[in-house]
Amino acid sequence: MGIEMRIIAATQNKHKIEEIREITGKFNLDVVSRSEAGIPDIEIIEDGNTFEENSEKKAREIMELSGEITIADDSGLMVDALGGAPGVISARFAGEDGNDAKNNEKLLRLLNGVEPENRTARFVSVITMIYPNGKKIVARGECEGHILYKGRGNNGFGYDPLFVPLGFNKTFAELSGEEKNKISHRAKALQKLKMMLEEERI
Repeated sequence: MGIEMRIIAATQNKHKIEEIREITGKFNLDVVSRSEAGIPDIEIIEDGNTFEENSEKKAREIMELSGEITIADDSGLMVDALGGAPGVISARFAGEDGNDAKNNEKLLRLLNGVEPENRTARFVSVITMIYPNGKKIVARGECEGHILYKGRGNNGFGYDPLFVPLGFNKTFAELSGEEKNKISHRAKALQKLKMMLEEERI
């Protein structure tokens, strides 16, 4: 892909930035955080109805502030037994004052009594890259799996302790970062993004 491109990450989530950096490092993409790029610490209201809408909104707002290529990820967990919830409100599932522990508690409470075969779910990641000239690239990745009755593992973040990816017997939180970054929804979205960039010979 030639010369390394500097890209600003719209997210403030340090875990997401770490995952994105670990994956994009192979693609000659130098991802820097908003603070590293000197972007004001503004709050972006994620009021879209889809991951695509939220991802684009975040990328566009930071691109307009910075004048540089910006990458944004919007991701979440979709549980079949809950009609696709928590979906786009995954991070705020337990309320605005919630956290990972409260979100996981609420998820388990809502799934109380649901049989193992009906606890299917998927993590979804939509990555949007927006250029100052208005060009936009969108890549979506999904990782299928199921939800446990109790959390396991200390790695990862969010719903990782409850999610076992298809074909594995470990949760995302029990996998190493390297293992997770080979199969995760974010890894799949970034792989698609890489293919799109290569097709355009950037």
